[in-house]
Amino acid sequence: MKHVATGDRNAYDRCIFHVLDHTGRALLILGLGVYPNLGVVDAYATLRTGDVLHAVRASDALGEDRMRLAVGPLRLEVQEPLRRLRLVCEDESLAYDLTWTAAFPALWEPHHLQRRGGRLTLEGRRFVQAGTVAGVIRAAGEELAVSSDGWTGTRDRSWGVRPMPGEEGGRLADDHPAEGFHWIWCPAAFDDRFLMVVTQEDADGHRSLSDATLVRPGHRDRQLGWPYTEIGYRPGTRHPERAVVHLGDPRAPRVLEVEILTSSPLAIGAGYPPAGDWQHGTWQGRGWTDRRTYDMTSPDPLAAYGVTDHSARFRLDGRTGYGVFEHGTFGRHDPSGFTGFDSVAP
Repeated sequence: MKHVATGDRNAYDRCIFHVLDHTGRALLILGLGVYPNLGVVDAYATLRTGDVLHAVRASDALGEDRMRLAVGPLRLEVQEPLRRLRLVCEDESLAYDLTWTAAFPALWEPHHLQRRGGRLTLEGRRFVQAGTVAGVIRAAGEELAVSSDGWTGTRDRSWGVRPMPGEEGGRLADDHPAEGFHWIWCPAAFDDRFLMVVTQEDADGHRSLSDATLVRPGHRDRQLGWPYTEIGYRPGTRHPERAVVHLGDPRAPRVLEVEILTSSPLAIGAGYPPAGDWQHGTWQGRGWTDRRTYDMTSPDPLAAYGVTDHSARFRLDGRTGYGVFEHGTFGRHDPSGFTGFDSVAP
């Protein structure tokens, strides 16, 4: 739409897609965002293969045609709403042409609210969906054939208001400094069902977001109670290597096992906070395109203070599935034993 209901500069509407192979060889993440009160549209794609991350980012002035989902070499085509989309990047450093097909109905996620003092800083509506992907990815002279039998796709669409770079925190930031943040966003696709788990906790473990829902075509969505996650971190870091999510009624507990395959920090290449080279919604001028290659063996100090998307293998009720274990934890988190921003796993 041309006009949004709020004059808040931080109004946004954006999507993210994950395309992952089942061996951990490759993880493609891409997205597109519209920031109507900033007059900006931007998009990005990152591909991790081995220890290298390829990234393409583009930004431009937001135009009048809001149905045109394209920025620079990146574009999305909605071929059948909520069922089939085409994902395209035509760049010399990273290119793909993929058809994303829904395997399950879209699932509403909980209404997301976050405040700093008395100010509403984040108000988001979103849905999540899992599907199959087919096509081709090309990078660094290598071609990856993507097919439904060895790859999984997930996507998320969200809109509302969320913090954007360029705004001073002012008195509320001084009076309410960030103490800690703990986040899990976990879509897991199996042959005949789709599980979505999401939690957000403050430093003391208080939850502002908590949901676990199982989707089975032809059945009513099943709520699986208050999810509790045990994460095994790599010693000396907050990088998860495995996790167990406890689900459902305590009288009949269910367990989701998580095995991390490969990882892509969203602050590296993808423009999520606290990225130092580019962030979503920032004005870069008209027709801006940027290409970068990152060495993932060289630690980025900012990545630890952002969210990382991990492709993962899941096991639930004797079934094996694939999807994303998105996790960010920084600052104090009492349930995990983290005491501050410099605290890591033993």
